Amino acid sequence: MSTISAAEVSFANRSRGAWLAYAALLAMGAVLSILCRFFPADLPFWMPWEFSWPVFLVTALSLYWYICGMSRLPYAERPSLWRQSTFFAGLIAIYAVLQTHVDYYAQHMFFVHRAQHFVLHHVGAFLVAIAMPGQAILAGMPDFLRPVAYSKPVRKVVDFIQHPAVAPVLFVGLIYLWLIPAFHTRVMLDLNLYNLMNWSMAINGIFFWSLILDHRPRPPARLGFGMRALLVIAVEPLQMALGAILSLSSADFYPVYRICGRIWDIPALSDQHYGGLIIWLPSTMTSLAGMICVLVFMRLSEEKAEREAHA
Repeated sequence: MSTISAAEVSFANRSRGAWLAYAALLAMGAVLSILCRFFPADLPFWMPWEFSWPVFLVTALSLYWYICGMSRLPYAERPSLWRQSTFFAGLIAIYAVLQTHVDYYAQHMFFVHRAQHFVLHHVGAFLVAIAMPGQAILAGMPDFLRPVAYSKPVRKVVDFIQHPAVAPVLFVGLIYLWLIPAFHTRVMLDLNLYNLMNWSMAINGIFFWSLILDHRPRPPARLGFGMRALLVIAVEPLQMALGAILSLSSADFYPVYRICGRIWDIPALSDQHYGGLIIWLPSTMTSLAGMICVLVFMRLSEEKAEREAHA
């Protein structure tokens, strides 16, 4: 009779636990979906306004794979406590603006919409990127999915998005694209375009800030510290210009919020001005924070190189 090794028993238990976790996640999503469909008026503010299976699954699976991956990685390779904290904070922030009643307010107030995108494209994406969660998430993935992340098509897409000539254009260009007045009206009235807009802002923000906030020198990082600083400088003026135009304009560029009905009784221009200020000031501060991080990482890398040279 063949004996079963301890490794095989451990693998079987781990697989069984993983399937139970996936079943629990699906059950939780089903409950949220049913509640949002049949009892929307009775739900508290922190519950989804319109439940989205893609947002729920991406968030829940990323969190689950990250936790599993940390337990599987050697202790020396696990993310530090502060990186774990920033990942959790960033993921929660992104989920909160998409799957709570914040999303409802964002559909009816321009400045809340801009605050939502500030979290998706800047704060939440910044926190997730600086956590560098990729290694832990990949370690926690099912074995059959891991080769997809390393596949040639995926690598080509990432190489294109994070190319130094493409990354800043996409980062700023998406902000301008979704705020073209006539196009913005169409987007806010079309659920599919609305979801595409939010997804593109979150994904692009994570890819851009991952390129900038990699603490490693080049190589293995894609760019050197000097080029990253230049990219941060490149995206800042265009954001400031758009914010200044919207916050100082005397014309209402976005009548769709009047058509849909504003939640709070504030003038249309005030709503637009507040939204412009969010693009202008907090976005600039995020770029400044990114620049500081690049300089700190550069100095730490130089000190490490000096220690190794002396050793």
